[in-house]
Formats: sequence, C-alpha cells, structure tokens
Amino acid sequence: MEQFQRKIRSFVRREGRMTPGQASAYESMMPLYGFEYKKQRLDLVELFGNDNPVSLEIGFGMGASLAEQAKRYPERNFIGIEVHRPGVGSLLVRMKEYQLSNIRVISHDAVEVLEDMLADDCLELLQLFFPDPWHKKKHHKRRILNAPFSQLVRSKIKPGGHFHMATDWQNYAEQMLEVMTESPGWVNCSESNDYIPQPENRPITKFQKRGEGLGHGVWDLMFQKTAAD
Repeated sequence: MEQFQRKIRSFVRREGRMTPGQASAYESMMPLYGFEYKKQRLDLVELFGNDNPVSLEIGFGMGASLAEQAKRYPERNFIGIEVHRPGVGSLLVRMKEYQLSNIRVISHDAVEVLEDMLADDCLELLQLFFPDPWHKKKHHKRRILNAPFSQLVRSKIKPGGHFHMATDWQNYAEQMLEVMTESPGWVNCSESNDYIPQPENRPITKFQKRGEGLGHGVWDLMFQKTAAD
C-alpha cells in the first residue's frame, strides 16, 4: 500500500497537568503496559504474550470506554493511542483498579503508529470515538478521517474486520458517512445504510453525557472490510 502522507496534524498536543494518582500510575505502569514509537513492525503476540484478537482505539481520551471494554472482554487484546498524557495516566489508573493486563498504550501520532508499527491485516477492530471535530469550516482539513486515512485503516484490518466511528457533531457524522461510502473495500453495517444504534461494546462516557446535556446528538457508524481488494 502506498504510504499515507499527511502534512497537517489532526490533533494539538495539550500536555496538561497530571494528578498525583495519574502521575504515579504513569511512572509505575507505563514500563509494563506502554510502548514507544519506533519505525519497525510490532510483534503483537510478543507484545501481549498471546495471540488473542486485537482491537485498537485512536484517541481514547481519559480511558473510561477503553478500560470498560477490556474489562468486559478479557479474551481480547486492546491497543490504545492517546497524545494527552493525563488521559494516558487516567487509563492506567483504571487498569490498576480493574486489574487489567490486556491493554497496551502508546502516546504518539496515530497515523505514524499505523503506518510504521502495525502489519497489514492485523486488527479485528479499529475504533475512532469522538475525534476532534475541528468544527470551524476552515479547519475541516484537520479532521483525521478522510479518503486516504480510510484506506490506511483498511490496510490494517483483517478481512471481515470492522471500523467503528462515533461523533457528537452532525456535520462530522455526515462527512464520515460520505467518506466511508465512497471509499472502496468497505460495506456499511447499517440496515438503513447510514448510522447504527450505539452498540453495547461502546460504553457511554462522561464526554458523551456532557455532549448530550448540551443538546448534541450522537452518531455511530460501523463499516466492515470486504474480503477482496
């Protein structure tokens, strides 16, 4: 696959300040459950110590949804990518609380991780929940989901695997639907060929509750990778 080239970042790195609990978890648990960016392919069996199916979440925020999924599905492995260090610390706190060992974490640009570290056809599921909407029209070019990105994602998912997206911005939901519908090698899992009801495997987070409290709707999209290229 031709390498995905992106000059404009889809995120702004905001370091913020970690709480003492987050900082403690970061220091003690990242050596065990974190990994660093390198321009070489990951051996996922070595990374997790087993060959269980792997799901990946881009931008897991404060980690509530990802930790809940890992708790519900101990037979699955999860990779979380998040550039916000307090969010990483928050996830690690939850991992310690839930006694989870089936999550691995990296704090780096998701596109570079996908391009350089993941082999093709290695993921069962990729999740993109509530990415930065860059709601001003002049900033839409910063949105992570576009046609080249949809094909980068597709290259990393196994045939029959899924790409699950969610947003609380209707304009972004419409763009997601348009991009994915026009992108070859995907089929929409929606019975009405647009959006799906919120699946059980996507827990409601504080972020979603806050958005709904402000009157935002929530749109979920699920696309399956077709077997043939």
